[in-house]
Amino acid sequence: MRQKSTAAIDSSKGRRPPGRPRSEQARVAILRSTLKILGKNGFSDFTIEDVADRAAVGKATVYRWWPNKGALIADAFASSTSQKLHFPDSGSLYTDLSRQMRQLVKVFRSPMGRIVAAILAAGQSDKTLLGDFRERFLWPRRREAYLTLQRAIRRGELPENTDLDLLLDSLYGPIYMRFLIQHDRLTPLFVDRLCALVLGGAQRRKTPSRDQWAEKMGA
Repeated sequence: MRQKSTAAIDSSKGRRPPGRPRSEQARVAILRSTLKILGKNGFSDFTIEDVADRAAVGKATVYRWWPNKGALIADAFASSTSQKLHFPDSGSLYTDLSRQMRQLVKVFRSPMGRIVAAILAAGQSDKTLLGDFRERFLWPRRREAYLTLQRAIRRGELPENTDLDLLLDSLYGPIYMRFLIQHDRLTPLFVDRLCALVLGGAQRRKTPSRDQWAEKMGA
């Protein structure tokens, strides 16, 4: 009878043979190492070499998934917060938005908020970093927000001609302002009042489309 190989025996017992970690394990280790190093060293002293060393992978493994440290940092932040920042679907626009906005404020007030602040600060002189943050964190959340608003339009909670981008900027802009400028506190009460104010205005009156505004201004 032919003897099974050691690797086959290990596999049959549920053990993985020794060697390089599986891709998903390596990816998770890299993302977690990125967040830990950022929390300890900050953005300015962050290097791919440190991440690879802490995650016990080669630099080539890191660069296989991320072209630069900005993309890696943005993905690490996004992966650690995406579950927390999903939009619910309760059947009420106010409930869906206020819950998600409260979660965003909670993230900003946690140690993760320092990472966001560092990304946005460094992004003023590093457009690649800012672009990575937009593509890997902001836009996935934004696309989910569009779906939430479109459901509200179908339910009749918002006018059909609502400017979705203007509405979202009006809701989230004040959160980012308080987060970055720190002229006042970010609290759940602030979120509730902001949400009620902006949505109340959007629901009470029809918002002119961009073409209507242009025509009104004589453009």
